[in-house]
Amino acid sequence: MRTFEDTYRHKGLRRQLVEVIRHKGITDERVLHAILHLPRHFFMDSAFDKIAYEDRAFPIGEDQTISQPYTVAYQTQLLEIRPFEKILEIGTGSAYQACILAEMGAQVYTIERQKKLFEVNKQFTYIKKYAGIKFFYGDGYEGLPTYAPFDKVIVTAAAPFIPPKLVDQLKPGGRMVIPVGEGSVQQMVRLTPRADGTVIEETFDNFSFVPLLGGKNN
Repeated sequence: MRTFEDTYRHKGLRRQLVEVIRHKGITDERVLHAILHLPRHFFMDSAFDKIAYEDRAFPIGEDQTISQPYTVAYQTQLLEIRPFEKILEIGTGSAYQACILAEMGAQVYTIERQKKLFEVNKQFTYIKKYAGIKFFYGDGYEGLPTYAPFDKVIVTAAAPFIPPKLVDQLKPGGRMVIPVGEGSVQQMVRLTPRADGTVIEETFDNFSFVPLLGGKNN
């Protein structure tokens, strides 16, 4: 069960959460504004209502998690989102990250390989307010070549390597943010393909994500 009442208490907890992640180094005010205005508890079982605004990940089923708010903010800040940009998200999960991007004015194309999570999001009434989000059931490693190229790509699961098909679906000058590495810790990487075919690769902090798996899971 989920609750869709956004009380003064919830709003106050979001303000506190924003200050926590601001203190951790998130400086993009548009990212902070999106987190402040998106009710995270809507995306979780009501059993987590009292702790939904703690800065940590929580389980959402199918061995997946709703990411830590700081992690969501960190990846989003690295993407440098601009209104009306076309974003490919690999790993819809709870759809919280997709809604943060949509709250910032992006057009989001998001892929989920877990059929149950995909179906849950199709029935999730609240996110229908974000007409700019398009949901797909598929293999994240393949991306969405039919809808390419994309301005930005965000991968919300740990990849053992950088999927070349996702890089190919980026516009020159676009950006991909992806946690790369096997094991319990990955390094956040940002890729920027250039018009001459070369790719700039930047490495950032370490994080811990669930693994990015290939194929579809019924």
